[in-house]
Amino acid sequence: MINNNTLIIAEAGVNHNGSMSLAKEMIAVAANAKANYVKFQSYKTEELLIKSAEKANYQKQNTIGDETQFKMLKKYELSIEDHHELIKECKKYKINFLSSPFDISSAKMLHNLDLKLFKIPSSEITNIPYLEFIGSLQKKIILSTGMSTLNEIELAVDVLKNSGTSN
Repeated sequence: MINNNTLIIAEAGVNHNGSMSLAKEMIAVAANAKANYVKFQSYKTEELLIKSAEKANYQKQNTIGDETQFKMLKKYELSIEDHHELIKECKKYKINFLSSPFDISSAKMLHNLDLKLFKIPSSEITNIPYLEFIGSLQKKIILSTGMSTLNEIELAVDVLKNSGTSN
């Protein structure tokens, strides 16, 4: 940490477009920029979307082709092997690996990879079963709040704490 209270997190997300070489390049750039973490996204497409889900308008405008949102996200999904490879690359560059899990299966996988810190995506702040599961893992948490209301944030923090999260 910098100044004991600031973390610099380089957002890789799914901007690797399914390319491991691009993901590794992002790690190198983040490390060179002296970020503390490089953050990806972990999800199982089948747990997020139905196969016929259309892309959002901004996705239609910024991507080529008429594939469904399911097919697009499936291309960007990182396997367990990909996670191992990215963690190894992060160690090589002396930068911490971080990923936001978007479903319970992905949270379990990240837990089994022994991540000490979880970043909860703002889209999941009202997903109570998900928050209860994450809380039960007793990890350090960064809670993204996005456009959440103060009541939603307070509820999420209460759920996490009541489920086992201490900080």
